[in-house]
Amino acid sequence: MGAHQNDRGRAAGALGAVVAAALVAACSSGDGTGAGDGSGDEADGATGTTAAEVALPDGYEGYTSEIYTDEARWLCRPGAADDVCARDLDATAVAADGSTEVIAHEVADDPPVDCFYVYPTVSGDPTPNSDFEAGEGEEIVTVYNQAARLTSTCRLFAPIYRQLTLSMIGGGGGSDQSDGGADPREVAYGDVLDAFKHYVANDSDGRGFVLLGHSQGAFVLNQLIADEIDDEPLLRDRLVSAYILGATLPVTEGDVVGGTFDNVPLCERDDQTGCAVSYSSYRATSPPVAGSFFGRAGDGTRAACVNPADLDGGPAPVEPYFLIEPPEGALLGGTAGAQPFSDPERTDEIATPWVTYPDLVEAECVDDGDFTYLALTVHGDPDDPRTDDIGGDLTPEWGMHLIDANVAMGDIVRLVAAQARAYAG
Repeated sequence: MGAHQNDRGRAAGALGAVVAAALVAACSSGDGTGAGDGSGDEADGATGTTAAEVALPDGYEGYTSEIYTDEARWLCRPGAADDVCARDLDATAVAADGSTEVIAHEVADDPPVDCFYVYPTVSGDPTPNSDFEAGEGEEIVTVYNQAARLTSTCRLFAPIYRQLTLSMIGGGGGSDQSDGGADPREVAYGDVLDAFKHYVANDSDGRGFVLLGHSQGAFVLNQLIADEIDDEPLLRDRLVSAYILGATLPVTEGDVVGGTFDNVPLCERDDQTGCAVSYSSYRATSPPVAGSFFGRAGDGTRAACVNPADLDGGPAPVEPYFLIEPPEGALLGGTAGAQPFSDPERTDEIATPWVTYPDLVEAECVDDGDFTYLALTVHGDPDDPRTDDIGGDLTPEWGMHLIDANVAMGDIVRLVAAQARAYAG
């Protein structure tokens, strides 16, 4: 029966994801340099001190951000007064026969590791870089969609950063310079680097960390890992795993490392740490076409594809999580929700904000010789009461970019939990 999205939500979501995916070209045109170390004078009200026994790399010891000392500059942060990741995450599983089961979300009391999340392009600000004011239908709903569920395993940190906006990368009239004349890419990367260094120096206390990003956030994390972690054992040894979603991560052809990272390989086992999971999703019935923006690398490399539901590549059923009623104006991630039943009137039976569909979607890593991608197959049945499809389609070039994170969120949560247990020993 389809996803039953309203026309306005479908159009807004498609526009947002199409423009967000254009970040591939925007980021690829940069020179790969960051904005320096983002250091500033020590400010009053720092969030804590690093444990004395924890060795930190040069530039991290004693680091304090002038921006991220402020609790208001974080969407999610342990103990924050308005922590987006503390919202209701209970879900209802809708089986093929129409039966339902509530799945209560349990926040870890003493999680063994931290998660550091960078969101994709969602800002509708008219300037090249966004401001620090998070919108409910923009940054807020996106972190709620793509990261909050990881609180079952992690302390979750999600900074607000001055990202490249939809206007900047979508041809909407944004300037190629920020108000201060800086390269907008350096502004965005510099904020995330500043937030990460502040977290490491003041909040982590030597704990292991998981990195998670989608689209623009994934490209930023690619650079952060390459610049700060890949060749730095003091940080690389604390990398539990990295999730590079909806972006191309090149690896050496025939290998699981090389390309972007020299020392961080792709994950091959559930109990492996210090590794990366990366994929971009397309329908199995609509694979990438010439000109697609994800899944292809060059110069002796291939695009990584790691299926979080089966690290051998699949095929395997994935566990999606979708919001039933995204907020008005939601863009990437927010319109990925699908109504639970073929008859939308039955939606009133669902009391939780989230829904999941056991065994509805299957995923498999596919290498067709040109593209390597996560192929999604939806096993809808018009004879049963459950919905027969999920949202997320864009043009053939963009694939299922809208739901890269949502479609396998349950599997990501389980894999992060296994990696955290392995890291903690």
